[in-house]
Amino acid sequence: MFTTPILGWHRSRLSLLRRLTFLLLLLSVPAFANTTPRTQVRLPAGRDRIELEARQQRREGPLLIAEGDVEIRYQELRFRADYVEYNTATSQASARGNIRFDFRTQHLEADEGSYNVRSGRGSFRKVRGTIHIQRRPNPNVLLTPNPLYFEAEEVSRTGDRTYTILNAWLTVCEPGRPTWRFFASRTTLQVDRKIVLLNANFRLLSIPIFYLPYASAPAGRNVRQSGFLLPDIGNSTRKGLVLGDSFYWAPAEWMDLTIGAQLFSRRGWSQIAEFRARPWENMRISAEYYGVDDRGLRGLDGKRVPQGGHTVRFQLESQLPHGWRTVADLNRLSSLTFRLAFAESFGEAINSEVRSAAFATNNFRGLSLNFSYANYKNFLNADPETSVVLRSAPQAYIGSVDQAPWKRWPVYFGFHAFADGVHRSDPDIDSPAVVQRAEFAPRVTIPLRWGPWLGVTPTFLVRTTRYGSQVSTSSAGNPVVIGDPLHRTTAEVTVDLRPPSLARVWERPSSRWKHTIEPQILYRFVDGVNRFGRFLRVDENDTLTDTNEIEYSVTQRIFRRTGDSQAEELLSWRLAQKVYFDRTFGGALVPGHRNVFQALDSITPFAFADSRRHFSPIVSDLRLTPGGRYDAQLLINYDTQRSKVTAYGGLARMRPYREFFITLAQFSTQASTILQPRSNQIRALVGYGELNRRGWNGAFGLSYDFRRSFLQNQLAQFSYNGGCCGIAFEYRRLALGTVRTENQFRVAFIIANIGTFGNLRRQERIF
Repeated sequence: MFTTPILGWHRSRLSLLRRLTFLLLLLSVPAFANTTPRTQVRLPAGRDRIELEARQQRREGPLLIAEGDVEIRYQELRFRADYVEYNTATSQASARGNIRFDFRTQHLEADEGSYNVRSGRGSFRKVRGTIHIQRRPNPNVLLTPNPLYFEAEEVSRTGDRTYTILNAWLTVCEPGRPTWRFFASRTTLQVDRKIVLLNANFRLLSIPIFYLPYASAPAGRNVRQSGFLLPDIGNSTRKGLVLGDSFYWAPAEWMDLTIGAQLFSRRGWSQIAEFRARPWENMRISAEYYGVDDRGLRGLDGKRVPQGGHTVRFQLESQLPHGWRTVADLNRLSSLTFRLAFAESFGEAINSEVRSAAFATNNFRGLSLNFSYANYKNFLNADPETSVVLRSAPQAYIGSVDQAPWKRWPVYFGFHAFADGVHRSDPDIDSPAVVQRAEFAPRVTIPLRWGPWLGVTPTFLVRTTRYGSQVSTSSAGNPVVIGDPLHRTTAEVTVDLRPPSLARVWERPSSRWKHTIEPQILYRFVDGVNRFGRFLRVDENDTLTDTNEIEYSVTQRIFRRTGDSQAEELLSWRLAQKVYFDRTFGGALVPGHRNVFQALDSITPFAFADSRRHFSPIVSDLRLTPGGRYDAQLLINYDTQRSKVTAYGGLARMRPYREFFITLAQFSTQASTILQPRSNQIRALVGYGELNRRGWNGAFGLSYDFRRSFLQNQLAQFSYNGGCCGIAFEYRRLALGTVRTENQFRVAFIIANIGTFGNLRRQERIF
């Protein structure tokens, strides 16, 4: 009796399902009507296959005609178009309509073109393309991840990495609204190597800036391209209009050379040369030259006063077979006036020292064998020019570390010996070019310890030295060097006493802190120098004097350790002073004069002895280094004999927030003018970022002399860098007395991945 309703319910449900299915089929008819099955053809090509897909394909002999979403794939190639005629015999494809070419980092879009799939050569018309170029990180160049974008009338691909581009513009900016573009009638692009432009003009915001008949730039990660660099253009109150350019030559992967010149409208012209080479993995060579042919500015009398000259620097570092290592750093400066007149930075201009050194060294079996050359020149005045020259060349040196011949006895033996030729020239004395000098000094060290609380280390040394000449006094009372040999034999005793250190540790939930107090007592006795005034003083070996002294010091340190990391020293503070029992240092001290020798300058770099001394100044050296973002040092000399602070120097470097940085330095001397001129100078540099950092960057600095109420140097530099370019402005003022007072104005346009156009060069930046 229930059969009929149930069957009726089933029939009604089946009818509903049929209606829904029919409705869905009706809705899907348009989609099915527009869908054409894609056909695929695989063609042999050596060991690989060429795959061609399209909606419609037909053959006409060797010609395969494909239409509708045509795609050709071969190895790393992907070629797409609306219509393609492909010759199976020659692998040549002729295409039109929405052409898209992709190969590795290369992407092209064109209206029509032809391409040989197997040879990789082809040509395209009405082209838009992007090529990603790998760049090595370089702090001196603004880099962008944007690809090289170009639009051209015609592009020919002559190989896997080479393109010839006709009537095109190129940029690394966003293509919609590029800030800058290069327009060129012909461009040759070698991917991962270089890009060459002929008849190119550079446009900034669509405004033509300059024309280049030929330009090239590297287009790879490890590629250096020979050619002319971007020109220098600037202005200076003393040099006038500045125009210059340089040529960069890289004949080999291990060598390059930069030569250039600048024209100063008011002065003359300068020459620049820089050579770098790395012929072997363990050898580096570099040389630099900068010179100016100066016609001079007119003085008050109307006559020109030339200030030209040159600087030269040569550097060498090499690891040789059998453990030998050679290093050379040779410098030459023609005159201090030239440096004051043409140095680009204040720090370089006020440096009156020229140092040269070269050595070859070998360490073996506890011995050290060295051959060296050293030359030091310090200019005292610019006009008239006077200087001090100290030279030690050639020199042969051999020394040993302390070694114990007996295992059970704590007795260590060592020695050093050298022979060289020395020379000194200053306004008072001029020695022969080479004065023979030789020394032999054996020593014995006996480290002793009494438990964990006391350590005593005495060292006994005998030093015998021979000079081929000595200093005497002429009949007019002036010092002269005579050829009589001079011998010196000294007995020296040094006792290093280390009382027990005090320490305390504080435990915190996330860190441990430790405070230590480390006392030290150092006794030194030297006897046998005699006739100190007769020695030709060239280096610290010649400033040895008789002395009987005790140096005592206390050093406090604070350490912090977090987790399992290494403990870091946050603060150290050392207080030290010397007691001199021999107030005349064996007759070496001359009252009323500036005295500098080992017993004095080993406690402080500031001269303090112009009379007999029983105590040295108390020297306070405070260093603060919390967390790496802050670094400060304060050095103070308090002279108990004068009852005042005679010298102090402070230096602080801070990075309190992100790219923000502050550098402050102040040095002051308040002692007798016999020792050194009184001074009180401060330097400051405050800035944010760096020249090639994205966004806004800026820095401001100055150097001020409080005693003269004189602003020696001031500078300001600001820049903004976008995604593909940037611009920088700089102002400098140098006030160097009568030699130079100059205002410099500089501007640079920074082009991403290429370099800087302007006169703000890398070696002169203040960031």
